[in-house]
Amino acid sequence: MSGGRPEVLFPLFADLSGLAGVGPKTAAALDHLDIETPRDLLYTLPHSVVDRRLRDTVQGAKLPATLTVEVQIGQHRPAHKKGGPYRVQVEDAKTAFQIVFFHARGDYVARLLPFGARRIVSGRVELFDGMAQMVHPDHVLEVSEAETLPPFEPIYPLTAGVTQKTMVKAARDALSRAPELGEWADPQLVTREGWPTWHTAMEAAHAPQGNAELSADSLVRRRLAYDELFAHQLTLALARAKRRAKPGIETVGNGALRRKVLAALPYQPTGAQMRAIEQITDDMAAPKRMNRLLQGDVGSGKTFVAFMALLTAVEAGGQGVMMAPTEILARQHLDGLQPLAEDAGVVLELLTGRDKGADRKAKLAALARGDIQILVGTHAVFQKDVEFADLRLAIVDEQHRFGVRQRLELGRKGHAVDVLVMTATPIPRSLALAQYGDMDVSVLDEKPPGRTPVKTALLSNEQMDSVVERLRQAVAEGRQAYWVCPLVEESELSDLTAAEDRFKRLRAALGEGVVGLVHGQMPPSEKDAAMARFVAGETGVLVATTVIEVGVNVPNASIMVIERAETFGLAQLHQLRGRVGRGAAASTCLLLYQPPLSESGLKRLTTLRETEDGFRISEVDLDMRGAGDVLGVAQSGLPRFRIADLERQAGLMKVAQDDARKLLQDDPTLKSTRGEAARVLLYLMKQDQAIQLISVG
Repeated sequence: MSGGRPEVLFPLFADLSGLAGVGPKTAAALDHLDIETPRDLLYTLPHSVVDRRLRDTVQGAKLPATLTVEVQIGQHRPAHKKGGPYRVQVEDAKTAFQIVFFHARGDYVARLLPFGARRIVSGRVELFDGMAQMVHPDHVLEVSEAETLPPFEPIYPLTAGVTQKTMVKAARDALSRAPELGEWADPQLVTREGWPTWHTAMEAAHAPQGNAELSADSLVRRRLAYDELFAHQLTLALARAKRRAKPGIETVGNGALRRKVLAALPYQPTGAQMRAIEQITDDMAAPKRMNRLLQGDVGSGKTFVAFMALLTAVEAGGQGVMMAPTEILARQHLDGLQPLAEDAGVVLELLTGRDKGADRKAKLAALARGDIQILVGTHAVFQKDVEFADLRLAIVDEQHRFGVRQRLELGRKGHAVDVLVMTATPIPRSLALAQYGDMDVSVLDEKPPGRTPVKTALLSNEQMDSVVERLRQAVAEGRQAYWVCPLVEESELSDLTAAEDRFKRLRAALGEGVVGLVHGQMPPSEKDAAMARFVAGETGVLVATTVIEVGVNVPNASIMVIERAETFGLAQLHQLRGRVGRGAAASTCLLLYQPPLSESGLKRLTTLRETEDGFRISEVDLDMRGAGDVLGVAQSGLPRFRIADLERQAGLMKVAQDDARKLLQDDPTLKSTRGEAARVLLYLMKQDQAIQLISVG
């Protein structure tokens, strides 16, 4: 990438150890703060400020406080014993106080604070036995040097081996190397927001004049956050434009298979489902490649929409593939789609890592001949030897394990395959834009008919017996229930009830054969068998760890008990609750908690009790936990921003996306003056992916 880096940025990507006060050792220490170049130092902003404004006296100040005053130096009282306090009497304009040192050498203090001289001292002042004291001042200056002390001192994040003084000095030097750069933001936006230039904003951000300027909403920080978001959205917009520029296949179905399925459905699809199907089939018919996200809450009917898209591919004489993150989900998709495939009269097959030998060979041959029209599978469908006769559509049922890069890879299986990504996790808008900004989005925001609202109640653990009693009645009436436990085995560290223990107790209370068990440590075959017995209605209560969170569909199950609900995240609780309310019976979700509840625990559980709207829940979750936790940053493919705050600056992300898409529409090769400035921004923000897209584009 450095090959193409514009010369104007060279000083910002030079060696750190060239900066004032930074040698090889400090440079190695700064690495722990992800600071490798002067540019990284610029993007490491102060997190607080210390008010060092000069005042005439410490009198009347609300102590303890950091104060800066000019003093006349009086008597020195050296320590009586080694390591004891060395005291210096001083007077400001109105009162006397003491400066105190511990473990100080007398000659050092005498040189620092010579008797009879005037000095400016700055440090923390506290009351001790009625006397104001400044222990180990942070700064001692000659009166003539007063100007060198900034009125507000920036405080930077530190790591072992790096001091505040070093950071301030190095940041100042990095700023002196920062060039004036051309304006990449939309001029109208800059005028409307009253934003300073990038260079002015950087200087101001490193010299905040008070606490207000540290907030994410300050003019300067918003400007710098915008630059980060804009560079990110420009990368996504370039990826989108590049994909759109590549010819796709026009996949136009005649509707025959879809009509068969609609005729066989016992209910009308929702308006949202029909809208999404129309958007997807329009995309498939267009000569460019589809790259669409289908976002829908628990039970909004995504699978049906996906199947209609797959049928469009088959009607056009092609094939479709649907990929799930786990085998249990792939099997479930298979079970869910099989009856629809029979209605339509199409051949549907499953391919997972378990397929071996002759069986696998036969499937691969049928796929390559085009005899298998729709394939459902896990990551196994990506393997090199899997070849399709004519793959038109790839559907990924993703649990956030699928970043931009994997989406690009998927496209390589077919020559110009259309891609549809489904997610059951309602994602707050700002995060959806950060993660899926390169995609077009369809949202399913209506529940299909026949889904009953779920009544949610909070109960303390102390009411366990009455919960078990209610279960006994429900099971006697032929209803089914899930009982979700937080952990699998009793660990000494944890007082959470183990699934096996809960299973034994419920079996004792409800009778043999009534209760089943699934947990993560079981061999897959046992897990599948236990699930199958529950699906078939042979067991009335399924005790489970969170393996049932995703996608399990048992319409007769109408009770969900979640034990130690306060230990789960909001999104997870919402997903678990979505396992009930799938049939006609009135459904209940009981959240059992261990009192006393923390404030955040209470907020999570009451939010869940008050709403079933996954998008609303996801906003509260984002608010409470932050972006990294909501998506699980490690595998979320979410960008890491140094200044931008995804929780607080959702609106800015949308502006950045519109701005990036418009710039590329007006100037696809980024050759205009503003386009050139935007190229510099991409290098400044280390957006390697985008730079490759432009350079090859």
